[in-house]
Amino acid sequence: MKLDILAFGAHPDDVELAAAGTLLKHIKEGKKVGVIDLTLGELGTKGSAATRMTEAHESAKILELDIRENLQLPDGFFEINEASLLKVIHQLRKYRPEVVICNAISDRHPDHGRGGDLISRACFLSGLIKIGTQNEDGSLQESWRPKVVYRYVQDNWITPDFVVDITEQYETKMKSVLAYKTQFYNPEDKGPVTPISSPEFLEYLNGRASNFGRIIGANYGEGFTVERAIGINSFFDLK
Repeated sequence: MKLDILAFGAHPDDVELAAAGTLLKHIKEGKKVGVIDLTLGELGTKGSAATRMTEAHESAKILELDIRENLQLPDGFFEINEASLLKVIHQLRKYRPEVVICNAISDRHPDHGRGGDLISRACFLSGLIKIGTQNEDGSLQESWRPKVVYRYVQDNWITPDFVVDITEQYETKMKSVLAYKTQFYNPEDKGPVTPISSPEFLEYLNGRASNFGRIIGANYGEGFTVERAIGINSFFDLK
């Protein structure tokens, strides 16, 4: 299956937190959209690899994704090396996306910046014909390089290069976030409190989306940074 947009996250829920509204908007427009998680998030304080996988599948249903896969790289320990790059290159050549989005250029969690760098580098290497990868049937994959790579903003200290209006998608986005029942605020959960399991974190998410929306005159937005200048045909393409 060829995808229009392929989103990568270092952990299950990364894409939902930072870019689900944008994906929903493009899905509504009829675009083919998929998500690939690099790890199972098995080092997270709450939940387990099994529960994170179940939650990711539930979120995929809410978002109506065309595909969702997990590369099962080691949470916290994956590196940008030949083995991990080839795994990503295989997926890029398999789904041949026009647009790739991935983790922020920098973030509190070291997996996020490193995960985004891994995807960005793989997108370039995927276009080199002398790097050989195989399809599941053993045939040689054709090289493929996405047209653009955008990195979603995960914390407020990064200024976005552009913001997507997700006002109409915000409610469904938050449903996809809350599909991760082990990770986010649940008043019945008596386990350890983490930075993302408090009610204040949900307030932060709302505030971040509101702040990004305010920049473009919308109620809610999601921010992205670019790796090269964006080309437009007219000033009037901009909001």
